[in-house]
Amino acid sequence: MKYKSVLIAVLTTLFLSGCVDWIYRIDVPQGNFLQDKSVKQLRIEMTKEQVIYVLGRPVVKDSFDHDTWYYVYEMKRGMRKRGEDFRKELIIQFADEKIASVTGDFELSEDFNTPLDQ
Repeated sequence: MKYKSVLIAVLTTLFLSGCVDWIYRIDVPQGNFLQDKSVKQLRIEMTKEQVIYVLGRPVVKDSFDHDTWYYVYEMKRGMRKRGEDFRKELIIQFADEKIASVTGDFELSEDFNTPLDQ
């Protein structure tokens, strides 16, 4: 009798573990989704207003340094078969209200170091 109840518990656990993929879990995107073509429009010495026009408002503005903007995008996958979780970020440094440098996970255009005025 004791073995029979243990066997039933083990078999029930095995059968239910096979049902894990039946539950639909949504992907959870958070932050600014940036397209590569938008990031490639950035140029050195662009103003903050021009950056907002091209990329939108940043997720985070540094409270202590108003010249640093953070664009962060994070995707938490609900199901592994749709891919891995990932995170992308773009950090823009301003000097005198114009872009001084851009770092992060995006590739900048070859014309980045050419200001728009030229």
